[in-house]
Amino acid sequence: MTMLKLNGATHPFSPGTTVADLVTAVTGRALLGTGQAADGGRLGVAVARNAGIVPRSQWAHNRVEENDDIEIVTAVQGG
Repeated sequence: MTMLKLNGATHPFSPGTTVADLVTAVTGRALLGTGQAADGGRLGVAVARNAGIVPRSQWAHNRVEENDDIEIVTAVQGG
């Protein structure tokens, strides 16, 4: 079984899974090819893959690999 680390926990994934697929799974929101939310709302999410930032415009084309360490961070207002 192919595994990666997502937000600190180990998860299985299927070959061909993209960063956009993971963002959709974590946020529950469909994405456009540009990485914007399909509902037109603000997504407020940043993604790091193996400690490198993945630009939103590359989420749909960035396929994850075994043992990748993915962090999906959601912005929260307030403090």
